[in-house]
This record gives sequence, C-alpha cells and structure tokens, in this order.
Amino acid sequence: MALFGGKKSYLGLDLGTSSIKLVELAAFGTEPRLLTYGFIEEPTDMVKSDSELARGRLVSFLKQLIKKTKVGSNKVVAALPSFTVFSSIISLPAMSKKDLNAAVRWEAKKFVPMPLEEMVLDWRLLKETTGEKGGAMAAMSMRSREMIKNYRILLTAAPKNLVKRYIELFKALNLTIVSLETEAFALERSLIGSDPSPMMIVDIGALASDISVIYEGVPILNRGIDIGGETITRAVANALNIDLERAEQFKRDFGLSAGSGAQGQIPKTIEFVLSSLINEIRHVFTLYRNVEEAPIEKIVLSGGSAFLPQLPEYLSRLFNIKVIIGDPWSRIAYPAELKPALEEIGPRFSVAAGLAMREII
Repeated sequence: MALFGGKKSYLGLDLGTSSIKLVELAAFGTEPRLLTYGFIEEPTDMVKSDSELARGRLVSFLKQLIKKTKVGSNKVVAALPSFTVFSSIISLPAMSKKDLNAAVRWEAKKFVPMPLEEMVLDWRLLKETTGEKGGAMAAMSMRSREMIKNYRILLTAAPKNLVKRYIELFKALNLTIVSLETEAFALERSLIGSDPSPMMIVDIGALASDISVIYEGVPILNRGIDIGGETITRAVANALNIDLERAEQFKRDFGLSAGSGAQGQIPKTIEFVLSSLINEIRHVFTLYRNVEEAPIEKIVLSGGSAFLPQLPEYLSRLFNIKVIIGDPWSRIAYPAELKPALEEIGPRFSVAAGLAMREII
C-alpha cells in the first residue's frame, strides 16, 4: 500500500524462504519515513533454485508485489541469507589503509573456508585496541614496555555466484542494487539502533532461525538452525492428528500457555520442537562468554513466530534474562492510523525495514 510521497527513497527487499517482504522508506530530516510496504506469501530460494523457471517465477512475484505496493524508487537494498555468508572478527596491527587491505586478504585465507577467488570479500574496521609488545623480560621493566595499536576488523565473504544471481534478478526488474548485506546487520539497524549494549537477536523464520549477538552496533556472532514456525506447526499437526491450517491456528492461540486435555499437548509439543533452538541459544551464550566480558543484557525476538504466546516469558525464565519482541517501526515515522496493522506484522518486517534504513540513518 502506498502512503505518501517523499524525498529520495530506498526499497528494503527481504527474500524469505516462505514469503517476500518489501518496505520503502524516505528520509525526512534525519528520520526514516514509511512510504509503502507489502508482502506476498510465495516461497523463494535464491541459494538452491538457479533454474530459468525458478528465476522467472520469482521475477513475476516481485513484479506483482512492486505493482501492488506502488513503489516510487528503483534503488534496492537486499540481504544475503545469513548461512551463506562467512563472517569473522580478526585483529591486525595498525598500518596504512593500502597495506591493511592486502593484510586483510592474506589473513582471510586462514579463515574463509572457500577459495577467495570464488568469494566476494569485504571488511569493516570496528575499532582500535591497545596492547603491550614484549616478552617476559620486557614485562619486568615499565620502561621496556611498548604499547602498540591493533585494528579489530569484521571480515565477511559471500559466494560470487550467489551475488551474481541477485544482480541478475534485480536487473530483470529494472532495479538498481545499492547494497547487499547480511540479515544480521539489517536486524541490528531496525531493532537495536544506536544502543551499544551487548544483545542477542533471535530471528525465528518459517523454516529456519538465526541467532546473532550484537555488540557496539556490530554482529559479532551468528549461528543458524533449521527450525522455524512451520516446524512447530507440523509437529502440532502430527501430535493432534489435525490438518496444518488448524494446527497453525492452535499454535497461534495457545502457544506455550498451560492447558488441559488436547490443549495441554500443544505447549509440550512446542517445547519439544524448541529444545534444539534453546540448546543453540545456550551454545551462543557460551561462545560469547569465551570472547567478551560484558554480559548480554537482553534477547530481542524477531520473525513470524516472535508472537508465539508466552514465548518471551518462557525464554526469560530459562535464561534469567529480559526478553522482548522487537519493533522495527520504532525508529520510523508513519501515519498513526496504521499502528495496529504495523504492530501485528512488525516482527516479520524486521529485515526489510532494516535494509531500507541503510542509506537513510
């Protein structure tokens, strides 16, 4: 739906595994303003489906969505699936930008699991750190200690063939790619903003879930697991011997709330499915504690299953931490009458909103 005209605007396009979400934002002063948004319930798989038929279907769906939402921009920011992008934080001694670029590529050979010739490599300077140079004898004398600067760098690498698919897709739609980035950066932008505190984002999609730790505005840790909202729905359908449509409604009505009889089976089934996700979250907490001292302050839920009844309370009890449902519209201006509708769909649009915000904030 188109809302109102604006200045230079950008599209955030989230090609999810079960649906496509689009958000168009424009800058009004320093504040992003919503111009239009929409979604279409059609599966996409840019990673596996590279046939002419699959690409043609996706182009057709996107044309429908663009027409329905009446977008005014041809500039798009899209996200690569988190599991397709390698990322790591490395440390290098301070040096000139020219030398640093060469050093990063050399260091990347040690970490990136594929040949660099097959990858699009990018890096971002996070901050400078200071350490001591010298061995045991140097440590005995304050005069002999030499403080040296190091760069902390976020290294990312994505397969060239996947990047090429995105370029060809948007070219077929007469859209110009402004940027391709990871979903974690988009989620950080829409759900956390300028808060530098360590936080965890748990994004529960239809078929998979992503767990990211954000510290000082940077995703420093990312993990994924093949469990999502559809996994839960199918488990409920099998447990109660009902069809998927009814199971989906039961899931949304009861969630993890206590119940009796058949209703009591629903939270037990959901807890069983969620146990793998819970274990993965625990693993991420452990990995984070091994590299950082500042404790994670809260968990932010995103994705279509964020509104699963009692899920925030359930996770809060398990991990003894504050758990909230993220609101991607909190840093975006929009007409007041849209608030109920936007709140209902909010978690599903976290990635798309964060992508559209990239060139504005």
